Amino acid sequence: MQQLEAFLARAEALLARLEPLLPPARPEPDWSAPAYRWRRQGMAGWLEGVNEPHTLPLARLTHIDNQLKLLVRNTRQFVKGKPANNVLLTGARGTGKSSLVKALLPEFADKGLRIIEVDKDHLSDLAEIMALVAERKERYILFCDDLSFEDGDDAYKALKTALDGGLARRAENMLVYATSNRRHLMPEKHSENREGWVSDGEIHPGEAIEEKVSLSDRFGLWLSFYPFDQDAYLAAVKTWLEHFALPMDKEAERAALQWSQLRASRSGRVAWQFANDWAGRSARERKAELGK
Repeated sequence: MQQLEAFLARAEALLARLEPLLPPARPEPDWSAPAYRWRRQGMAGWLEGVNEPHTLPLARLTHIDNQLKLLVRNTRQFVKGKPANNVLLTGARGTGKSSLVKALLPEFADKGLRIIEVDKDHLSDLAEIMALVAERKERYILFCDDLSFEDGDDAYKALKTALDGGLARRAENMLVYATSNRRHLMPEKHSENREGWVSDGEIHPGEAIEEKVSLSDRFGLWLSFYPFDQDAYLAAVKTWLEHFALPMDKEAERAALQWSQLRASRSGRVAWQFANDWAGRSARERKAELGK
């Protein structure tokens, strides 16, 4: 009996030491949530509901009218159960790529749209995520923000499978929307062109380049975003000042231009940052700043 008690005590002590290292039990997803984040701890992953996602109205997004029209049309087809494409949004930073995807949620949530945000480091779990939602009636956008891959990073292979499907069919109720600052998502080196060869003046690129370009090709719709000129920047500033119930007067315009010069950048993000700063000051502080 003493030996048994000693054994049980040692076993209990061992379990106490191991318990912090074990992954938590996977919680059942909150299917009433409008958006989700894919969480991971150890070997376990789960969908964490986001009941108050950070979104904004589509009307707040300025000078991306064509991109907005195409993405809304594609998303409308998707929520109606019609054929639609995976989408790659690329281009200059701060021009509204991520905001445009998030703004789809209030526009289509009542029609069954849901968004699942997945970090690049967790792309290997895409098959598991698709299996979780495959039988749901809702329509899911798998959102990968600021996506890019480095040399030796194999996570892109799971993404290629999710985009086109492997032996199993692609999930009918899921699309992938990804944003990136570069079109081909993966770095291309000059040395890779050495794998090519020339015949009758035609260059045949090496297979390494083909592998990298093929990932972007799996997105059916490409949307490009460009740096703002001064007029576009000031229009974005005006929109965000209206959000704070402030006028776009000469003082605000002058301060906004000074702000963009300090940042050496003009974009929707810079406009939003200026509007936050301007709205947070008192009228006296604004005049004092301009009087310097």
